[in-house]
Amino acid sequence: MHTIVQVDQYIINSAAFAIPILDHLRNVVHKADARIEEKIKWGMPFFDYKGTVCHMASFKHHCAFGFWKGSLMQDEYGIFKEHSEAMGLLGKITSFDDLPPDEILIAYIQQAIQLNEDNVKLLSKTKSTEKKELVIPEYFMEALQEAPEALAVFQNFSPSNKKDYVLWLEEAKTEATRIKRLETTLEWLAEGKTRMWKYKK
Repeated sequence: MHTIVQVDQYIINSAAFAIPILDHLRNVVHKADARIEEKIKWGMPFFDYKGTVCHMASFKHHCAFGFWKGSLMQDEYGIFKEHSEAMGLLGKITSFDDLPPDEILIAYIQQAIQLNEDNVKLLSKTKSTEKKELVIPEYFMEALQEAPEALAVFQNFSPSNKKDYVLWLEEAKTEATRIKRLETTLEWLAEGKTRMWKYKK
């Protein structure tokens, strides 16, 4: 019951335009499968069944909706916006017009549940030793967009300084640790500090 209240609260506290959209998304998720449970993780609503299925979030001017295992899903109806700057796979949602029809969304949610039921795991990112472009996690990008001072500093950092922060966040063993590190990261960035500032005399 507690989490349901928290999700209610999250929706109520969102921007006026976002409230009906989040409410609708939440109803569609539960329509897709009544066994889904709600949780608040990283400060936003997540929907779980045998693991994480999908999540939603609201920001000042848009909402986001994403699938935890989106990279493993078949995007049969082409609803995923792969290169969007927004968190989630549906791009920036500002009105109901930005949402796919309910039946399509339900089919995708059921596909995501099936991946969990079949115990399909996300591929570990640590296997490749090739030097790749630094991937900034979506939740971090969204947090930075809400904190312009921190974002400005981060954008001007060298790749290694950026990587220090990303690795620190990604290596957090629990969500609670990650949230704490994210808060610290935004604080330090706003002050113009690198991740290793304490050790640089």
